[in-house]
Amino acid sequence: MTRSHFTRRGVMKTGAATGAGLTLPTIFTGASRAQEQGFTNAPTGDTVTLGFNVPQTGPYADEGADELRAFELAVEHLNGEGDGGMLQTFSSKELDGSGIMGKRVEFVTGDTQTKSDAARAAAQSMIQKDGAVMISGGSSSGVAVAVQGLCQDAGVIFMSGLTHSNDTTGKDKKANGFRHFFNAYMSAAAMAPVLESLYGTDRKAYHLTADYTWGWTQQESIAAATEALGWETVENVLTPLAATDFSSYIAPVLNSGADVLVLNHYGGNMVNSLTNAVQFGLKQAQANGKDFQIVVPLYSELMARGAGENIAGIPGSQNWDWKLENERGSRYTGTNAFVQSFGQKYGFPPSQAAHTCYAQTLLYADAVTRAGSFNPCAVVEALEDFEFDGLGNGPTLYRAADHQCFKDVVVVRGKENPDNEFDLVEIVEVTPTEAVTYEPDHPMFAGGELGECNPGA
Repeated sequence: MTRSHFTRRGVMKTGAATGAGLTLPTIFTGASRAQEQGFTNAPTGDTVTLGFNVPQTGPYADEGADELRAFELAVEHLNGEGDGGMLQTFSSKELDGSGIMGKRVEFVTGDTQTKSDAARAAAQSMIQKDGAVMISGGSSSGVAVAVQGLCQDAGVIFMSGLTHSNDTTGKDKKANGFRHFFNAYMSAAAMAPVLESLYGTDRKAYHLTADYTWGWTQQESIAAATEALGWETVENVLTPLAATDFSSYIAPVLNSGADVLVLNHYGGNMVNSLTNAVQFGLKQAQANGKDFQIVVPLYSELMARGAGENIAGIPGSQNWDWKLENERGSRYTGTNAFVQSFGQKYGFPPSQAAHTCYAQTLLYADAVTRAGSFNPCAVVEALEDFEFDGLGNGPTLYRAADHQCFKDVVVVRGKENPDNEFDLVEIVEVTPTEAVTYEPDHPMFAGGELGECNPGA
C-alpha cells in the first residue's frame, strides 16, 4: 500500500455501521481525512488501550494463560518497567520504554472460551466500551478468523496470536490482520523430511482431526506432504473440539491397516487423544511388520507437560522453543532475553504461545512508532514487507501479499528421559525459511482477497 493510496483512502464516514451489527464509536469530526482523529478509537489522552483476547476457559485454556502472562510482560517492557526483554535485542530500535509514542500502555482482557461467538463478543466489547485500538490473542484458528473479520469491519488492527490454520492468511485473510505464527503448510513442509528419515516412505496413516478450520487445513497439509513421500492416507476421522474422551475414536485404529496415527489435535484435545492412544497400546503395537508410530504435527512444551511421559518420542513442529538460542546459536538472538524476563517474573520458561503474543505486541508498538501514527492504515503500511530480526525466530518477514510471517520452523520430538518438567522436547531440526515458503496463490491458500485497510470511524 503506497503512501498516496493511504492518504486518498482516509476514513469512512461518521457513524458507519459495520458487519455483525457493530456500530462503532463516532470519532470523526469532519476534519481532514488525513488528520489523526479520523480512525476508530484514536487515543486522545496520555494512555493507549490494547485488547488481549485469549481462551481463559475451554480446551486451550493453558495456552491462553501463558499468552496473558506474555502480554502483561510486553506491556511492562513497553512502559519502561522490568529489564526490557526483547526491546534490547529487536533489530528495530524505535521502542524506548516510554510506552507507544509517549502514551502509557494499558490493556483489557477477554475470554474467548475457544468459541468464535464468545471471542467476537469479547473483542467487540473491548473495542466499543474500552476503546482498544488493537486486538491480539487467540489459540484457536476459528476464533482468530472470526475476530480478524470483526477487527477488519471495526477499523482496528488484529495481531493474531496462536493461529495455525492456512485460512487465517489464506481464504480468510484481511488487510487489518497480521500473523506472526507459522501455519499448517509450513509445519508439513518442515516435518516431511524428518518423518521420512524416522519412518521411511512406506507408511499407512490414520488421521484424527479437530473438526474446524485449523484441523481441516492441518490434515490437508500433512496428508499432502506425507503422500508426496509415498505414504498412504487410510482414513481421516473428524472429532469435535469439545471432546474430552477420544477412546471411541482410537479403538478402530489398530484394525484399520494403518501403522501411523496422526493426531491433528491441539491443546487439551491433543493431551487427551494422545493419552487415550497410549492407553490403547499404540506405542507398543506392531502393524504391517513395523513399529506403530504416533505423529502430532503441531504441539508445544505446554502440551508436552500435560501429556507427561506419553510425549516421549512423538515428533511435531513448533513456532519457537525456549532453548533455541542456546542450542542453535546467535541466529535466534532474543530468545534468551525473553526467557530470562519471563522466567524471572513467573518462575518457569515461556511457551511458543507466550512468545508469539509477546512478539506481536512489540511488533504493533514498533509499527505505530515507525509510522508516527496509531491510524491502522499507517500501521498496515509500516508492517507490510517489514523485515526484522532479534525477536527469537531469526530473520523474519511480514509478506505484504497476505500478511503472513515467514521464518524458520522448529521440528521437535518428545524427550525419552527429560531432566525436568519444563524441558520435555528436544529440537530435531530447524528448517530454514526458504524450505517452508510458498507463493501467495498456492492452492491451499486460494480464495478470498486481502482487501484494503479499514481505518474505521
